[in-house]
Amino acid sequence: MTLKKIPLPHWGAYLYESRHKAGDLVKIHHHDIHQILYAIEGDGIILIDDQKHKIAKDQGTFLAPYTSHSIFSQTSLTLLVLAFDIHSLKDFGDHKLNNQFFKSSRFFTPDLIASSELRQQLRKMLYEQTTDDPLSSWALKIHLLHILLTLIRLAERTRILDKNSLRTETIKSYIDTHYYEPLTANDIADKLGISVRYVNTIFKESYQKTPMQYLMEIRIERAKKLLRETDKEIITICFEVGYETLSTFYRTFKNETNLSPKQYRDLGQSEA
Repeated sequence: MTLKKIPLPHWGAYLYESRHKAGDLVKIHHHDIHQILYAIEGDGIILIDDQKHKIAKDQGTFLAPYTSHSIFSQTSLTLLVLAFDIHSLKDFGDHKLNNQFFKSSRFFTPDLIASSELRQQLRKMLYEQTTDDPLSSWALKIHLLHILLTLIRLAERTRILDKNSLRTETIKSYIDTHYYEPLTANDIADKLGISVRYVNTIFKESYQKTPMQYLMEIRIERAKKLLRETDKEIITICFEVGYETLSTFYRTFKNETNLSPKQYRDLGQSEA
């Protein structure tokens, strides 16, 4: 695999345009410094350590040193390439540069806020590179730090969203398979090791209802099915779907359907 050296100015970073015609292939190679590739036009495929990613406008990759990568442009593809030596930023806090983020490569799709911030900082860097201002090297480092901060926060938001999505599906699956048990919000929160408030928040973000509201809906739907399709006693159905008292079952069922369980069954039989 080819090591491609990128010469850097004294301040330790360089932003440049990389244009590729449709069908162009940049063969597998690596660098001994960090790179950020950001697409501003076109479509293509980027291979990062044998993992394929489709890349389009406002998507990009963060490449740690010695990461093997190649690029195939499906259409005319324009990338901004930000190459930098991470040690050039040690004046801003060397301990921060040991963040795990800088040690691994990743493909990223920024949200609207992050993409706006990235494009703004990249434009500022392009401008500063054209000036003779003696303060430009400091300005460029500041813009680079802003870009890195944006990417780190984006990665953290993505990690939290992925983790919350997994938790939400875990809650839903647990309710789907344990609705007949005397579940409470505290029971679910304790199993996940998080607060009831947090459980309600993340579940509601996905399903627009709390876990307890979802539990009630599951129980009532199951009860309706049993009332329609079986001749089981209502007290048995009440017990089977997880209600401890008949009065609670009747009240909840009527609140949801505007009918008592008996009325619902009778209506179904008359329609049949």
